[in-house]
Amino acid sequence: MKLTFKGDVAEVLSGLTALQSKLNFQITNDPDSLQVTIIKQADRTYTGLKVSLENGRGEIVYGENVSFFRGLGLFLENYSSSDEFELEEEAQFQTIGPMFDLSRNAVLKIDRFEEMFQTLALMGFNTAMLYMEDVYEIKNEPYFGYMRGRYSQDELKKLDDYAHQFGIELIPCIQTLAHLEEFLKWSAAAHLKDTRGILLVGSEATYEFLERMISTVSKPFRSNRIHIGMDEAEELGRGNYLNQYGYKDSIQLMVNHLERVLKIVEKNNLSPMMWSDMFIKFASQSGEHYDLSTEIPEDLIEMTPDNVTFMYWDYAHTQREEYVAMIQKHKAFGRNPAFAGGIWVWNTFATNYGLSLKASDAALQTCKEEGIQEVFVTLWGDDGYENNYFTALLGLQMYAEHGYAKTLDQEKLKKRLAFCTGLTEESFLLLNKLDTPPGVAEDNKEQTNPSKFLLWQDVLLGVFDKHVEGLDLASYYKKLEAQIKHTRKPEHELDYIFDVPEKLAAVLSLKATIGVELKAAYDAGRKQELRKIADEVLPAILDKVEDLRQAHRKQWLTMHKPFGWEVIDIRYGGVKSRLDTAIHRINDYLDGEIDRIDELEQERLYYHDIENSKGLGWSSYYYRMASPNVFFHVLPI
Repeated sequence: MKLTFKGDVAEVLSGLTALQSKLNFQITNDPDSLQVTIIKQADRTYTGLKVSLENGRGEIVYGENVSFFRGLGLFLENYSSSDEFELEEEAQFQTIGPMFDLSRNAVLKIDRFEEMFQTLALMGFNTAMLYMEDVYEIKNEPYFGYMRGRYSQDELKKLDDYAHQFGIELIPCIQTLAHLEEFLKWSAAAHLKDTRGILLVGSEATYEFLERMISTVSKPFRSNRIHIGMDEAEELGRGNYLNQYGYKDSIQLMVNHLERVLKIVEKNNLSPMMWSDMFIKFASQSGEHYDLSTEIPEDLIEMTPDNVTFMYWDYAHTQREEYVAMIQKHKAFGRNPAFAGGIWVWNTFATNYGLSLKASDAALQTCKEEGIQEVFVTLWGDDGYENNYFTALLGLQMYAEHGYAKTLDQEKLKKRLAFCTGLTEESFLLLNKLDTPPGVAEDNKEQTNPSKFLLWQDVLLGVFDKHVEGLDLASYYKKLEAQIKHTRKPEHELDYIFDVPEKLAAVLSLKATIGVELKAAYDAGRKQELRKIADEVLPAILDKVEDLRQAHRKQWLTMHKPFGWEVIDIRYGGVKSRLDTAIHRINDYLDGEIDRIDELEQERLYYHDIENSKGLGWSSYYYRMASPNVFFHVLPI
């Protein structure tokens, strides 16, 4: 398709050029091409977007640059099905965009990020946060991000340049208090450590380090905004600080530290944001983040610095009144908070769309009604990021559509998703099914994650076997494997993200309840069945696990830097090694080398109480799924 652009082209020409291949058009001056006039409104307060086609000529009227690229997508999407149209939209938020967790081993390659930015531009996002605990270079700190795939200054500048051509502001999101375990584990950082993941507040060495951290991470970015973290710092002052200085009130420690960090931020001419949870917890009698009975005391308000934006994060509530209550608590501090929701891609191979979409819809509608102007959507990667950012595209599209409409239009969402990603809503929702076999309520509000624990759990020890007794998971996952295979499009650039889910379903069709079957056969003395499991079933699972590992490795190395893959590789190696040992143990028993299999003599207990749950259970950590025995012993400091 040939397009000739007229009018205010200069500011968007670079982005237009970058999108030609993705959108299958060619920029030309050919008189026979489709003419599209670009009009940028001079009024900086203009938040509208108008897209039209009349008498064979197109027009896009916009305010900020990213709106133009959303408009371009809307124009091409509607041009394919209509000779004439006129569309108008109004931005609902000043800031809207995703936050990419780059600190849980999956450090996205530059070219994959560029592909993502193209999609974000078509969706209409005007910002993105890069969550980097230690995955950026700091001069003279060789252990900061060592072997973690850290970005160089040049790489970060390249990302910022690429996003900027679409009008997307990149914001560094770092940690200046907690969640620094991967740096503080090194002896070279011992002088900066309070507890395992928390900096030693009050120490001048800490603030000298933070000065270098903040000045370094902000340098490659055009944005004058920075997110300074400070969430989940409950251990503050309870480790080396306590040993050196004695006990001090954690609220005062937090406030004093925040004031020091804000001085550094101000010195670097930056505008800070921070997670709000610690201040809400300080106010709560229960110490809970989401205690709806919490009232913010006046003395806490008075001692809280006012030159930082609080960011209220909430990923799991589905009722609008809950969001209203929490937003009001934040407003009590005398400022309008930013909001961060989430698409549940973490702690699982499956993207929990049942919970994510309901929670996001409730949150975003409430944010609009409460006048929240800065909205983000987090894509965390806890416990090694077995999932990936691209499986969240349906959720990102929902955020984008909320961002340009007073109320969400579900049909428009589906059409926009198909245009922006080339994939259907149905294909993304199939990913959700990996965690919703029999025994799980449809919305999976309990956040159960069987796609993870049924893969990693040991066949002889079966930590989660009690949870799946009596369930026909074999036929469920076999059917799901076929459904995923049927929906795939080999010619599509993102088809590879469905290879892991397809092969995981194949593994689980055999492995999900094999531990239950194995123990039942052993307890009943059915040796012929045990022989079949050892000779046929377990070897078949081994083969399918290897197919899955290879697919996962290809996906990882296509998307990410190689650092961090070794963690997942080791997990697959553990599964395969334990399957081999299971075969060996069963054969020793059947051949009379041993008179019992001690692991199968053990009673199967629940991992945790699920009697009142609508799920199959949940575990956040691989090592807890793989074994009830000691993997490592973690000291508090």
